Amino acid sequence: FTLAFVRMTTVPARYPHHAPDNHTRCGSCNIGYMLSQGTCRPMVADSTENYLGFETDLQDLELRYLLQRADRRLEVHAIFISNDMRLNSWFDPSWRKRMLLTLKSNKYKSNLVHMLLGISLQICLTKNSTLEPALTLFINPFGGSHSESWLIPVNENSFPDWRSAKLDLPLECFNWTLTLGNKWKTFFETIHIYLRSRIKTPGTGANDSVYLEPLEMADPTRNLGYMKINSIQVFGYSMHFDPEAIRDLILQLDYPYTQGSQDSALLQLLEIRDRVNRLSPPGQQPLDLFSCLLRHRLKLTANEVVRIHASLQSFNARLPSSLDYETTKLCS
Repeated sequence: FTLAFVRMTTVPARYPHHAPDNHTRCGSCNIGYMLSQGTCRPMVADSTENYLGFETDLQDLELRYLLQRADRRLEVHAIFISNDMRLNSWFDPSWRKRMLLTLKSNKYKSNLVHMLLGISLQICLTKNSTLEPALTLFINPFGGSHSESWLIPVNENSFPDWRSAKLDLPLECFNWTLTLGNKWKTFFETIHIYLRSRIKTPGTGANDSVYLEPLEMADPTRNLGYMKINSIQVFGYSMHFDPEAIRDLILQLDYPYTQGSQDSALLQLLEIRDRVNRLSPPGQQPLDLFSCLLRHRLKLTANEVVRIHASLQSFNARLPSSLDYETTKLCS
């Protein structure tokens, strides 16, 4: 009798409330389940791979091996743009030089997004030069202005550092490589590179290096050497991206075919949002890369993005054991 009583009073979450006009169909479902074509189904997002790819077939060890060898199969062919310098030409490095490596996916490759795994520059110096390159990188994940890019935190909080390797060439040439790999990979559309020069004080460690600025030079005629960049390689891979399919998901938030289809669309958008934001750089809180995707790859307005975020937060709060998180805005 006791067992029977327990079974009668404990209602599993999957048990539906019947429709008032038809007891063979569901009218509504308990939290954690959605109504789809008259039956209650668990709220589990379908695969998002049809909308946006995330993974490569390569395992960690394979990827590390290919990156160490600078394998051309991982090379992403980006467009080099600079008003300050040209590749394979000598220049005076005492002034800051600016370079862009961009993919222009909004124009040429709208059905792809791209993942950054590393970058390598071949830099040569004149003989007896006292200079050393100091590189700063900003990453623009999906397009937009320079203000919508983030600084790569090189050598901070266990983030990887640049590594230099001397090349067997007549000149003083080095490969400067920053390897992110699977652990630190991130979306990229444009890489902003800032090159400055630094002089190391003889007999001291790298931490005692001072940055050279033209105004700090006591003798402007002093020749500290010249520099040239022979080549720049970007390592990564491209992934499937279907903007029209994601737009269809967003349309279901306003014009659902059924309540079940709207819940399914919200679940898939939540999954895409979380997986995109998970690839933001290390910090106190993740960057809102999902908004950048909506603004620059789907061309949505700021108001539309705010409305989508509000719908996702409201839906997420109704899910069992829901756990939301704060993000730092990048693309306003």
